Amino acid sequence: MLKAGIVGLPNVGKSTLFNALVANEQAAAANFPFCTIEPNVGSVAVPDDRLKLLSDLSSSKQLIPAKIEFVDIAGLVQGASQGEGLGNQFLANIREVDAIVHVIRCFDDEDVIHVSGSVGPARDAEVINLELGLADLSQIEKRRERLKKQLRTSNEANIEDEALKKIQIVLEGGGAASNIELSQEAKRLIKPLGLLTSKPIIYATNVSEEDLAHGNKYCNEVAKLALDEGAEIVRVSAQVESELIALGEVERLDYLKSLGVKEGGLKSLIRATYRLLGLRTYFTTGEKETRAWTIKAGMTAPQAAGVIHTDFERGFIRAQTIGYKRLLEAGSLVEARNKGWLRSEGKEYLVNEGDVMEFLFNV
Repeated sequence: MLKAGIVGLPNVGKSTLFNALVANEQAAAANFPFCTIEPNVGSVAVPDDRLKLLSDLSSSKQLIPAKIEFVDIAGLVQGASQGEGLGNQFLANIREVDAIVHVIRCFDDEDVIHVSGSVGPARDAEVINLELGLADLSQIEKRRERLKKQLRTSNEANIEDEALKKIQIVLEGGGAASNIELSQEAKRLIKPLGLLTSKPIIYATNVSEEDLAHGNKYCNEVAKLALDEGAEIVRVSAQVESELIALGEVERLDYLKSLGVKEGGLKSLIRATYRLLGLRTYFTTGEKETRAWTIKAGMTAPQAAGVIHTDFERGFIRAQTIGYKRLLEAGSLVEARNKGWLRSEGKEYLVNEGDVMEFLFNV
């Protein structure tokens, strides 16, 4: 399952946003630093209107959406990499996620204290990014020390050490590991380190409901930062998200419309995560179930089949494939086959967004 870590300074709205995203009260959203002691984890269904349409077409007994797991990680403070605040235990939690959702406070409220005394998005982002970079430097220094004994006898050790040396230089200059061009071999060798600055970042600007539609000066500050870093940016209102939980579908849409937006922050955040990580969705459908599957862009049909089960990839013969729009137009898989719209694709086929697939394989 795709996993995203929600990070940020204390009191920027992380736990409120997390609670809203997973529609429960797992995390304690309190107005003081370090109210989140252990990382809270919650999985949410990826909203996808196509799934219901395909399920209705197949009269499926079960509808299974793709899921994304959010991890609410306690607020980091300056010096976290050296153990300040709640320290390295939380940095370790971030190493396990696929992407980082960096929540930045972009609202003024005298009743909600700020750990730095004032709202400053660029400054807040710099604090977090600096701590992630310092933690990576510490990891790299330790790893390079351990590699010294292997350099004379191991080619892999030399490749890894050279890659870490390049990253170390960039980190010492205030950059990130994600800025470094590395060979596939080097990436494979350094992957176990789980370098924090190599992870894709989505900046989530947390605004008041009045600023949800158009943003504010703070959002503009973060937008410039994201552009410079090549990061994604999403505007959310943790308070609005928490209010949406209690509303029915029609009420939700009316409330969002009154705020000048078409969708809640969950859809925007998931879309940004998929875009950032280069993810795609394909479907399987039938009377038993209609299900969404998440794959990486550029995956072949056998690789996509392997997401369901490794046996499917090993014994892959071919895939029966049709785009979901074409299938809906046909009205059924039988009619799509009669019209000649259902294609038979082999091992080299690159799966497209929205493909509906059935795999034939040898056990």
